[in-house]
Amino acid sequence: MTVTVVAVHGNGGGAFRFSLLPRPLASGVELHAVTLPGFEGVPLPPGPVTVATFADALAAELATIEGPRVVLGHGIGGSIALDALGRHRDIAEGLILHAPVGARLDERLFPRVMSTPIVRRVVQWGISALPTRLIAGRLLFRGTPAGFTDRFLAEYRRCEAFGPMFDILTAEWFDALTPLDLPATVLWGEHDRVLGSDQATEIEALVPRAERVVVPGWGHFPMIDDADDYATRIADLAQTMLTPVS
Repeated sequence: MTVTVVAVHGNGGGAFRFSLLPRPLASGVELHAVTLPGFEGVPLPPGPVTVATFADALAAELATIEGPRVVLGHGIGGSIALDALGRHRDIAEGLILHAPVGARLDERLFPRVMSTPIVRRVVQWGISALPTRLIAGRLLFRGTPAGFTDRFLAEYRRCEAFGPMFDILTAEWFDALTPLDLPATVLWGEHDRVLGSDQATEIEALVPRAERVVVPGWGHFPMIDDADDYATRIADLAQTMLTPVS
């Protein structure tokens, strides 16, 4: 049996964020990284932007892939995966939620600060500005191929969906999500400074069959910081959750 892990990125980036992972992830585990509308230069469709804009796009992508499929959602990718599987239950056989956005959106400081459009633009342009990229290139993601960090940060400027995410991923949206009955893992890095692993409890309420895995040494971007270890762990999780218990 060959399992396909369908990887969905966080805010500001696209499929490029998974480009350091080996293909296949492991024997019997393929990787299919998607780029959602509004990311990496892909335009947003016309009309109002809602969570369904991205959830339906993910569902359409999954429909083109033969099963079994395990969705791996990182950051907002996990949020969109939760919404997509609630709307289109049969599009995947398993789910890995890696530090998804959703819990405590009405309590955390960053979402409140980013509620103002001008602040979003300043942050978006600041992250992707050339001086930031030059400095970060020496400090962030050490050991990656030349130019990787520069492109990682530059993608924020091309991201049409960056700002709208702070309007559509709200506490009200999260509270309205339907729990999913499928094999799942709630995955976190022990040293994630962007989204703390203490939020896992709220996420687990939406995937009652989930196993919680907190990995020592991981930060927020282990698919970049330690791509080989990330690939091994994701492949193992995907295979294990789809193996029938005898």
